[in-house]
Amino acid sequence: MSSSRRASDAVVQSASTRSGLNPARTRLDNGLVLLAKRTSTTPAVAINLAIRAGSASDPAGRPGLTWLLSRVIDRGTATRSAADIAEELDSRGITLTIAVTRHLFSLVCTCLADDVEPVLALLADIVMAPSLPDAEIATRKGEVITAIRQDDDNPAVRATEALMALLYPNDHPYGRRTKGSIGIVESLAREELRRQHAERFAPVELSAVVVGDVDPERAGDLVSRVFGGWHTPSAPPLPLAPAGRASGRRRVVLPMMNKSQADIAYGFVAARRRDPDYYACWLMNNVFGQYSLGGRLGDSIRERQGMAYYVSSTLDANVVEGPLAIRAGVSPANVDRAVASIDREVAAIVADGITQKELDDSRRFLVGSIPRALETNAAIANFLQTAEFFGLGLDYDVRLPDLLGAVTLDEANAAARRILDVDRATVVIAGPYQD
Repeated sequence: MSSSRRASDAVVQSASTRSGLNPARTRLDNGLVLLAKRTSTTPAVAINLAIRAGSASDPAGRPGLTWLLSRVIDRGTATRSAADIAEELDSRGITLTIAVTRHLFSLVCTCLADDVEPVLALLADIVMAPSLPDAEIATRKGEVITAIRQDDDNPAVRATEALMALLYPNDHPYGRRTKGSIGIVESLAREELRRQHAERFAPVELSAVVVGDVDPERAGDLVSRVFGGWHTPSAPPLPLAPAGRASGRRRVVLPMMNKSQADIAYGFVAARRRDPDYYACWLMNNVFGQYSLGGRLGDSIRERQGMAYYVSSTLDANVVEGPLAIRAGVSPANVDRAVASIDREVAAIVADGITQKELDDSRRFLVGSIPRALETNAAIANFLQTAEFFGLGLDYDVRLPDLLGAVTLDEANAAARRILDVDRATVVIAGPYQD
């Protein structure tokens, strides 16, 4: 056995012996799931509510509906005005973050332990009974339209959105713009927002995570008190087609001649979160475009060749096959050289694979980063929410080092060969550049 393999095993074995988060999991009679974890580092509590009603649930032809709902849902309820909600939050020093991903609609905040009961009651009111006032909808539409215009003027956003549309065509939810378009947002009506909430928000679709200075039993009592009477029927299942691989190489240029920097988005349909080789894909991508200052991509294109302002790759494994996307920002004069260099790095990792040292270094880094990623109540709550959504288990934080440790060099290199192929790459260039 090599010394690098022994060192990697030692890291994994050490991580596997820790006690873990051990959250308490409860399912209410109405189907709502609560995960509660007591920590006493500070007298504060992180609350993370996630409803399985993300942008993938937008009706056909109406992308942006869920995003607009997220901007207006906290602007009044059946019993509270927008000013009342703002006062309740501001008087307690709370910032409420409302976010939308492909599959989740989330409300996240941190409060003092003494305030957890009224804050949970407020959040429940926002989730269950938003009033969606017409005046607030008009205001938020204006804000969303401004954000879309800013996105349309941003080469990095344009390149990424175009890449996703090419990888996930035919109105696939992963290929749609989360915020929608200006025309669609302008046409959205209050009744559509009300219907989306009525159809997609239900207790069986909600996972509540409470982490901090509150006993799990008390957290359960409070959540049951504010959500237990909610009995909206479950949402209809979402049709979500598997994503297919590209049959050939594609290249699209979006000229934005008034910009100073060109942005490249280069990618592939890659992996599902529950794929057996997910951890091999994760480690392979860390070597390729994450480790240290951008992995192999960063070392070659940014550090040694000095061509890119930034370059990295991300793996967004999801319910169906998510993308592996390479992103780079370069001078317009370096676009062709940068794309050629990405091609060479893709071809090299497919043909020659990563080395055992690269695998062990990345594995050691990822295992070592787990405790750092769980240092705050909010981070723990987010981790538990992700584990619940993907069905990873209550002991996932304990098993994760072993899952990474079990990946062999052959498996990591097989993942590269499965996903990466220069002749099937989709390339988008946005900025002051023309073919």
